[in-house]
Amino acid sequence: MVFHSATAYKVLGFLSLNLWGRLSASVQRVISATISRLYETRFSRFMIGPYCLWQFGSWFHYRQFIPGSGKSRYETFQDFFTRDFASPPTVSDKGIWPCEGFLCEKGKVSEIPRVKVKGEVRNLRTVFGGSGPEIPNDYHFTNVFLHNKNYHHIHSPVSGVVKSIEHIPGELLLLRPWAYRKTPSLPALTNERVNVSLQDDQNQKWYLSIVGGPMVATINRGPGLKEGQRVAVGEKIASFRLGSTLCMVSPVPPAIPAGIWVSVGHPLHEHKPS
Repeated sequence: MVFHSATAYKVLGFLSLNLWGRLSASVQRVISATISRLYETRFSRFMIGPYCLWQFGSWFHYRQFIPGSGKSRYETFQDFFTRDFASPPTVSDKGIWPCEGFLCEKGKVSEIPRVKVKGEVRNLRTVFGGSGPEIPNDYHFTNVFLHNKNYHHIHSPVSGVVKSIEHIPGELLLLRPWAYRKTPSLPALTNERVNVSLQDDQNQKWYLSIVGGPMVATINRGPGLKEGQRVAVGEKIASFRLGSTLCMVSPVPPAIPAGIWVSVGHPLHEHKPS
């Protein structure tokens, strides 16, 4: 039986919420960590070429990057997944996209609908934990889904000072936005995440929520990510080990419409698909 893609993702969303989602967070984490370790075996490096051919049309796509381990060659698939740019992307001195991925939702804070999660109605302020209540209604919310094929590091969208860091334990629901269709940000309301608020040089606040999902073994903070620490626009502040999502609330309205892939370092105010 062949499913239409919409039907397949509807089934996937149901299974994520009603099968995987019924497991305790600790069990989800054990299963995720076990599968993640397979990508850290020496044998897994043989997956890199075929994966690049499948996703990018070139067996040698990985040569555009350097291993995330810092070594001279890729020794595991995880080295490719956490890859770094051979040449860092050019960034502007204004607000930039902090990551690469699919822009699955955007809108003013006041316009994003509330979502019912396991019998409880929540709004997107829940995503940002303790910083949620202070977020202005006229700020702009975006949710970027980082597909497995994407570059998986998070960069500071602005130059400024880290005002707060908050780790929120949670579940590891499937992150793929197509599985939730009308509520693509639903997993960000329940999943484990690290929330960061920044104050830029114009004294405006920026809010980031770095959200983990299934098979995410770790959300790694960069060495410069400390409260009171100054960060430069484009500076790497965090990274994922397998699948993820980044939610952001900013004072700058993004020009790119939802449904388009975005590039790390590209100015928020410019309309140019990746």
